[in-house]
Amino acid sequence: MVTHLMEVATPARVRPPFDTLTITLHWTTVLIVLTLLGSGLLHGQVEDRSWAAPLLQVHRSLGVTIWTLTVFRLLWRFTGARFPAFPASMTPLHRLGARLSEYGLYALLLIQPATGVAQTILRGRPFELFAWSIPPLFAKDVALVGVFHEVHEIGAWCLFALAGVHAAAALVHHFVLRDDVFEAMAPVFRRRGTP
Repeated sequence: MVTHLMEVATPARVRPPFDTLTITLHWTTVLIVLTLLGSGLLHGQVEDRSWAAPLLQVHRSLGVTIWTLTVFRLLWRFTGARFPAFPASMTPLHRLGARLSEYGLYALLLIQPATGVAQTILRGRPFELFAWSIPPLFAKDVALVGVFHEVHEIGAWCLFALAGVHAAAALVHHFVLRDDVFEAMAPVFRRRGTP
């Protein structure tokens, strides 16, 4: 009886982790996104303070960084990344959901910075990005600024929600289903007795 339970609880085949570059890009993205969410929420509370402008500069610069990083991640994904197969225990519907959420995250990581940059340049004012001061690039368009601002805000909450579901699913795989889905992206948490 004990042997049978062990066979059910232990995966039949231990999958290899993702490649090192994919893992590094994933966790770097997580840190930058958390910083972006925090700085965006904080800026909304302190717009009238003297340090709001430098905070917005950091937010914009990190937005451009995450966009560039996401493009690089997609290029790496399609040219050299090593992806372990899904666990055999995942149903086709579950696999489809995982893929759709993954591509949804990629889409939001590209759309969010684009809408942020669009509202910035359509204000018709100079702005700071990284260490540079960028002159006005377009005439002011209040209506479009409002549209891009709304899309940016809605996108931020969608990104927060989808990333939360993604993280929760990884934790369910690790603590409830006890498979190696989380460990494939975080090999440091690999359970004892697995390679």
